[in-house]
Order: sequence, then C-alpha cells, then structure tokens
Amino acid sequence: MRTMKILFLMLSVQLLLPRLILAQDNNKSQAYWIHEDQVKPSMVTEYEKTTKNLVAKCKEHNIQGLDWITTVTEEYKYLYVTPIDSMADINYAAFDVLSKKMGKEALSELFSDMDKCYDKHGDYIIRLDKELSYMPEGITQTPEGMPYRKFTYYHYTPENYDEVFEKAAAIKAVFESKNATMHYRVYKSGFGTMGSFFLVAVAAKSAEDYERLSKENRKILGEEFGKLLGELHKKVSKIERESGAMRPDLDYIPE
Repeated sequence: MRTMKILFLMLSVQLLLPRLILAQDNNKSQAYWIHEDQVKPSMVTEYEKTTKNLVAKCKEHNIQGLDWITTVTEEYKYLYVTPIDSMADINYAAFDVLSKKMGKEALSELFSDMDKCYDKHGDYIIRLDKELSYMPEGITQTPEGMPYRKFTYYHYTPENYDEVFEKAAAIKAVFESKNATMHYRVYKSGFGTMGSFFLVAVAAKSAEDYERLSKENRKILGEEFGKLLGELHKKVSKIERESGAMRPDLDYIPE
C-alpha cells in the first residue's frame, strides 16, 4: 500500500511545505488524503493477504495517527481514504512507531510483498464539497447497509469551472425540490491529481439496487433534470464511470 520510498518522498514535500493549509471551511468542505494502489488481477489474493497483515499489525500495536477506510473498484483499484485538515496531517511518524513495534525488517518485508502486487500507485488529495452534495439525512461516507459504490468523474478544463459548478448547484436544487430518493456526494480534485474533475459518489445496497434507484430517480426528477444533465455534459471534456464496494475488512481505525 505505502512503500518506504513513497513515504520519504512525500515527507520531503511536507518538510518543504510544513504548514500548507488546505483552503476549506469545515462547514462547506472536507479534505481527504487518498492512497491508490492499482493491483494486478493475478495478485489480488496475495495483495489482500498482505494488506490484512498490515491492518492486523496496526491493530495489535494500536498505532495512533493512522486511520483509513477502504474502497475497491471493479478494476482492482484499492483506495485508502483518510480525512485531513492540512498537509501536516499526512502522518508518517506513525509508520516509524509501527516499525519499532514489529521490527524494521518485518515491516520492510511486508511492504516489499505489497510492492510486487502492483505496477502503479500514488497519493493525492480530493475535497468533499458539502454544499454540492445531496444527503438530506446528513453527510456520511459510509451509509449503513449500502456498501456498493458508483463513481462518476466529470473532467473539465479550468476555464469551465464556474459553469460546471453552476450546473452542479442547479442539479442539487432539483434533487432538493423533488425530494429525490437517490443521495450523492460531490468531491473536487485537489493536490496531486492530474487534471480537474468533479467526482459524484453514490452509495447503494448492490449494483441492482443502484439501477433501481437510478430509474426511480429519473421518474421523480423529470425533464428538468435531463435538461440540466445535458447542459452539464456540454461543459465537461470527459466522463468516466467506475463501480466498487467498501471493504471494512481492510479499514484501520485505532482505538
């Protein structure tokens, strides 16, 4: 998941920018540090075995300063999501503590085993936009009983940001006025991402439940939603969709 090379590289960035505060108002936005591993299909079993070992060691020693929830996409992208308030919250000292607890060689071997399982991995930051998100009962990343995820990335050029934001706000207004049954969260690209995008995340019980919600929602929202969605599509440069599921067995939350 996180090799020592990546840790030292990102630590250098942190030293150069020790107090870079992410521009956000906690009432409107929440930043998340994402570590993404793009795992080889043939190595999924070995990768998950190693990751569960890492989680077990963190739990055994109750390592503080680390926590993440995990999403896995159908393309075998493993996304480890940690809330942060600033770059200073990207914490590597906790791995030093783990190294001392379980032994430097043992931890290095664990990371080496993990490195064999993917060709690409990296770190970046995205920001949850609470004002654009539609979750009338309260915003949460983990709605109970809804592990399935549908992610839609709306890529845009920087010059079109204002118009894309305007359309996203108008779409939310329609959801609110119609009391739509499908809820969603909107994230924005941030530090370390390539290009600019809005990410819409929808939770459901299953893929079948998502399709049911989607059809039901379109009936509720009517032509106004279809028109706004079409206008949004004209302002974006690319749309990407991915499906996945939450993996609480790969989460780590310290006591």
